[in-house]
Amino acid sequence: MFSARKLMSLCVFALFGLASLNAFAQLADKKVLTLDGAKKVAAAAEAEAKKNNWNVVIAIVDDGGHLIYLQRIDGTQTGSIEVAIQKARTSQAFKRPTKVFEDAIAGGRNALIALHGALPLEGGLPIVVGGQVVGAIGVSGVKSTEDGQVAKAGADSLAN
Repeated sequence: MFSARKLMSLCVFALFGLASLNAFAQLADKKVLTLDGAKKVAAAAEAEAKKNNWNVVIAIVDDGGHLIYLQRIDGTQTGSIEVAIQKARTSQAFKRPTKVFEDAIAGGRNALIALHGALPLEGGLPIVVGGQVVGAIGVSGVKSTEDGQVAKAGADSLAN
């Protein structure tokens, strides 16, 4: 037979077990972009750029917009460094291609120019894995359509 003390201990143990399950139920599984993953994205983007003889800067950010990896192909202007980073951050923050903003402004939505944290130039794309945005890539150095082409090659390298 259980003594009162054993029964109380069992109830406390069960209560903590249920509390743990409840806390676990409140957490979600989250995919995270690693440095190796960022390097894979950058390598695919670099291959596309080199195939076309384009000098670009490639920036990879995590899902919080923090820079993970930056690569500048020899000969690329230094002004493209910050542009690539901002394209990646814009795409991550708004979970969409930066081309969306460029197209909207070209279509007359000039108010978007004042949108804080949005660089309205093609070349930024979210990196999506398993339906989750895990980061973004930003590319700068050539025409924005070409930047977009290079960014797509990178982003597609991890897509599934």
